[in-house]
Amino acid sequence: MELKLNNWVKAVLVFICLILSVVGFMMKLPSAFRHYDKELHAAFYFCAAGFLNILFTNGKFTRHLLIFVVLYFFSVSIEYAQDYSNKFFHTRIHGRYDPEDIKYNLRGLIAYSVLWILYRLVVTAYNKLTLKTATNNRD
Repeated sequence: MELKLNNWVKAVLVFICLILSVVGFMMKLPSAFRHYDKELHAAFYFCAAGFLNILFTNGKFTRHLLIFVVLYFFSVSIEYAQDYSNKFFHTRIHGRYDPEDIKYNLRGLIAYSVLWILYRLVVTAYNKLTLKTATNNRD
């Protein structure tokens, strides 16, 4: 499944979401959500993978893999940026570099990938079955 949008619209959407994500990850979580930090990391990366896959993959595994890798490197980069921002501004803007956050980011990406692969297998099997049925009906 791919969203039928102009490439400029896709680029603007991704840019806006990227900026909002960076700002969101650089801010401290409100206290009500701090107990769910790890789950929020996994949920964010699950949703981000879904959003980008709908925009760009068109069912192609290589594109899905590229999105997975880019999001994983983004997750690692954000963790380093959080740590660096505290040193740069000489005040604690956010937490610290947390390998647990990266682990949960990866879990969110893997969860989406498992779902995506299962979906693609079902769609492929369905398409082959309907093509075979259509071919048999014409004979």
